[in-house]
Amino acid sequence: MADVTYVPTLVGWLYLACVTDVFSRMIIGWSMASHRKTDLVVDPVTMAVGRRGGHVPGVIHHSDRGAEYTSHALERQLRAHRMLPSMGSVADCYDNALAESVFATLECELFDRQPGGRFTSHREAKLEIFDYIEGFYNPRRRHNSLSMASPVAYERAHHAATTGPDTTGPDTTGPAAA
Repeated sequence: MADVTYVPTLVGWLYLACVTDVFSRMIIGWSMASHRKTDLVVDPVTMAVGRRGGHVPGVIHHSDRGAEYTSHALERQLRAHRMLPSMGSVADCYDNALAESVFATLECELFDRQPGGRFTSHREAKLEIFDYIEGFYNPRRRHNSLSMASPVAYERAHHAATTGPDTTGPDTTGPAAA
């Protein structure tokens, strides 16, 4: 699920594009820029593919019909990774509801807590958004839809349930080695 939102700053809008995994609600790709050019939406796809191990054939990339999402550059990127493009229908506000929900959470928990509801600069906004996504939202923010687990915890629990516990690292569950 992919979308772009506006980030208010005292020096003008900053744009944030995210790719969210529908299964775990994890933001797996994101990009920020002072423009709404094509690379704003291509870069999060690149990040998401990298986070998923570089091999994602058949994964569906769903977005609204914003101009950035209809670009040839994004189409080439999706095709290169054998991802399936999907776009919402015109004037359907529910079609991209998960992406809108992620942004509503970000606005309520981060943007609205800024003095006057705005960041002082693009640099400040970028640092705060990075800290929020990578330091709080993905690893610690609990979601009702995930049985009150964070996206990271939910994915780990799913992985352990489907593949068994990770046995490649040191055993930290038993008594300390002598």
